[in-house]
Amino acid sequence: MSSVDQLRSIARDLRIDSLEMIAEAASGHPGGSLSSAEIISALFFSEMNYKVGDPTWPARDRFIISKGHGVPTVYAALAKAGCIPHEELATLRRLESRLQGHPDHTRLPYIEAATGSLGQGLSVAVGMALGERLDRENEYRVYCLLGDGELQAGQVWEAAMSAGKFSLGKLTAIVDYNKVQLDGHVKNVMDLEPLADKWISFGWHTLEIDGNDIEEVLTGLDAANKETRKPTVLIAHTIKGKGVSFMEDTHAWHGKAPNDEELERAIAEIRSADGTVAGGDRG
Repeated sequence: MSSVDQLRSIARDLRIDSLEMIAEAASGHPGGSLSSAEIISALFFSEMNYKVGDPTWPARDRFIISKGHGVPTVYAALAKAGCIPHEELATLRRLESRLQGHPDHTRLPYIEAATGSLGQGLSVAVGMALGERLDRENEYRVYCLLGDGELQAGQVWEAAMSAGKFSLGKLTAIVDYNKVQLDGHVKNVMDLEPLADKWISFGWHTLEIDGNDIEEVLTGLDAANKETRKPTVLIAHTIKGKGVSFMEDTHAWHGKAPNDEELERAIAEIRSADGTVAGGDRG
């Protein structure tokens, strides 16, 4: 298990790797990849139980990234953990690559399900949590990372209702609530508030955290583990494009790749935020 400082350093590296692969592909979604770095860091390097080299280990914890366009951060985490070669990150979105713009389970077994058709991931996670209940040989948890814009899809709430009804205590949903989607701010497209009350009414153990604060993410995940009677949702308040001033809190960088100059500036800002010298050790 990594320390808080190590997890912060990993989150920094995940941001840099995500931006570099999106820039190399000249296509991708930097805003939502950057906002979820602390969440992915905490899950892959502190919370989840899995085996490097054995992606189908039956007792592994399951992770579904329902907001599939944010998968560069997950690819970066898999490389950091040693599940895939780091140099493979440069193949993002190439035709024959395992690292597609939206996650593909058939090409990369570490991905639990193909996602990106927004609103479907929580249904998959509910099915997996129900499967765990029937599994007499293995015990595991299921995690699902949702985007805030996709909560406007009705299927999310059908899945949420099912999870509450069946008291799926091994299921944790995390909402990357960066409040910006493709066409603008969520509140202007279709406001989700009162968001916490909605989840509570569907029978979920509901917590609000700062999703860009590693310690709060860890505390939230710990609370989810202790709740055995209900599924837990962590409403993680984050910043779209976190760590890069010109990408933060704007839909302009939802699906736009940086050019070389923008990439250099973005990486310099990410490194300077924690005192790391540009071009220095990546930890």
